[in-house]
Amino acid sequence: MVSEEVKTARALGQAQGRTVSRYLSALDQTKPKRGRQRSSEKMQARLSELPDEIAQAKPLKRVHLIQELMDLEAELAAEEQTVDISSVESEFISIAAEYSNRKGISYAAWREVGVPASVLKAAGVARTRSAG
Repeated sequence: MVSEEVKTARALGQAQGRTVSRYLSALDQTKPKRGRQRSSEKMQARLSELPDEIAQAKPLKRVHLIQELMDLEAELAAEEQTVDISSVESEFISIAAEYSNRKGISYAAWREVGVPASVLKAAGVARTRSAG
């Protein structure tokens, strides 16, 4: 039989894990993409050109243009779904130090996955871990 204390600790650990997971996912979604970025205006302009090009294209070119159209529509849709990272970030800050200590996760590991130094500082995650 598992004690209430163990059940509570397990539930807390699971909740913290979900918080960390949500925050890291939000970081990934808001991470700037590599390379030159196209503006929404340029993508919209290209979208308006594509139907005419598709109508006049030979079959092989048509399939490439249709894929370009689908990719542009998906990129624009993703751009519209902005992630509000502030709420998940504040949740992360409230549990990060305890989670790091419990799971043995270093400051460097958090930085490696993209957690900003300012967030780790606010969370109280030290740059160096004491041997424990």
